Amino acid sequence: MTNDEARQSLPEDARLVIEYAFGGVAAQTMRAALRLRVVELIGDKEMTADDVAAEVAAAPQSMARLLRALASMGLLEERTAGTFAVTPAGALLDPARPGSLASIARMFTDPMMLRGWEQLDDSVRTGEVAFDKVFGTDFFGHLKQHPDLSAEFNTAMSQGTRQTAAALPGAVDFGRFKTVMDIGGGDGTLLSAVLREHPAVTGVIYDTEEGLAQAPATLSKDGLTDRCSLVAGDFFRSVPEGADLHMMKSIVHDWSDDQVVTILSHCRAALPPGGRVLIVEPVLSEIVDPETAGRIYLSDLNMLVNVGGRERTRAEFEEVCRRAGLAVTSVTPLPQAPPFHAIEAEVAAD
Repeated sequence: MTNDEARQSLPEDARLVIEYAFGGVAAQTMRAALRLRVVELIGDKEMTADDVAAEVAAAPQSMARLLRALASMGLLEERTAGTFAVTPAGALLDPARPGSLASIARMFTDPMMLRGWEQLDDSVRTGEVAFDKVFGTDFFGHLKQHPDLSAEFNTAMSQGTRQTAAALPGAVDFGRFKTVMDIGGGDGTLLSAVLREHPAVTGVIYDTEEGLAQAPATLSKDGLTDRCSLVAGDFFRSVPEGADLHMMKSIVHDWSDDQVVTILSHCRAALPPGGRVLIVEPVLSEIVDPETAGRIYLSDLNMLVNVGGRERTRAEFEEVCRRAGLAVTSVTPLPQAPPFHAIEAEVAAD
């Protein structure tokens, strides 16, 4: 690279570093907008900063500064001086709108999620979960103690599942199976999509009591109450029998390799002859490609600091399956829901 080329690339390199340095500030700006209900208040109309401030008893000048920051981020648009409208991206912060990502935004900007990140360097040094040290309990134990946070987390997981729920039923031949058990299936968003697409299949959602809390409403809304049952339990202790497909989305990445082997071993023990396990997770490439990686490697670090799990490569999925007595038979990318893949496994031959 010549000196001229280096000078030309420097502003873009500097922009990238500064953008990441301000990432936490941008996240907290969005969190403030959520807490002050800015997007909900403006809705489909235009509002002045003074009017928004009056609605939430805020200082008008401070509100104007917040709204301008949100406009600079592309979440609002300043139509005329001091008058704002919501952009399509900003509309996703309204919990009442279709496709809302408000709960995801709230969860990932909440102090509960962020305090462990302050200890990321310590987790990298030790390999230990920062969350447990900060809060004195594990992540899911903390949610159990805080029902409001648990409900928000369940909604966030549902919001994060919608894209996969739209892609998965057409990518996997679920018609081969009689009963699909969604292990850790939460409110049933994913399984409902499968059952709607495959009317001959019945379903089971297996999760903790807290995880199942919102499932009845989902099944009722989709008219699936008679085709899907709810079973409360702990997949570290056992997995119920009765399903010929055990499906898990965004479960395996929450846990260490040894814990994953325990879960998968319970699946293997409960499967009937010919049964399958379907793991729906991102699959890391062997070498990072920044053009396609998205945020998956940041998710990997989130697993490190908050829950002790990890994202995995294909070879690493194959290894935990092998240890549990399973053999991976296919890994199917979901182009409509990147970076997720459908990883199918069968009971390994003796």
